[in-house]
Amino acid sequence: MTTTTAETWLGRPPAKRARLDDVVLRYLAALGPATAADVTTWCRLTGMREVVERLRPRLVTFRDTSGRELLDLPDAPRPDPDTPAPTRFLPEYDNVLLSHADRSRFASGAARAGAGGPSGRVLGTVLHDGAVSAVWRDERDGDSFTVVVTPIMRLTKRATSSIEAEGRRLARFLADGAAADVRVLPV
Repeated sequence: MTTTTAETWLGRPPAKRARLDDVVLRYLAALGPATAADVTTWCRLTGMREVVERLRPRLVTFRDTSGRELLDLPDAPRPDPDTPAPTRFLPEYDNVLLSHADRSRFASGAARAGAGGPSGRVLGTVLHDGAVSAVWRDERDGDSFTVVVTPIMRLTKRATSSIEAEGRRLARFLADGAAADVRVLPV
């Protein structure tokens, strides 16, 4: 893994220190709609409820199926609820999964357990229809690169086909010119 500082990546120091209001608005732009508890889970800072209340006039609200209030930016994209979610491969420790207080909309208890590795490590996960359905890793062997998918539940043929197609795209992207493939292991 390659890491660097924000200054090196941007080629300049950050323009200004971010205000908490700006941090919450950026969170909602990336991961909304969300609850105030979700914001706190993501940033690990207390006092987010006060920030959310201060921002409330600039936000829109919804209720989830459990009756919890969800907040979002007024102009944020919100697809029709019947729109199928595309298959996505997420890296280890991805914010999509870790930045919500209630992760049950992405993963059942069994799926969350299957996505965890030794010592609490959060593995790369595969979302199919918006839910965690598998974990993935890469294998490099000389001039070949393989994305290896381990289902954490029984997959339909449609799900397997979609995961294989997205896995091939990911493998080609990550292979850096090497031969690329995907392998879905049996349950």
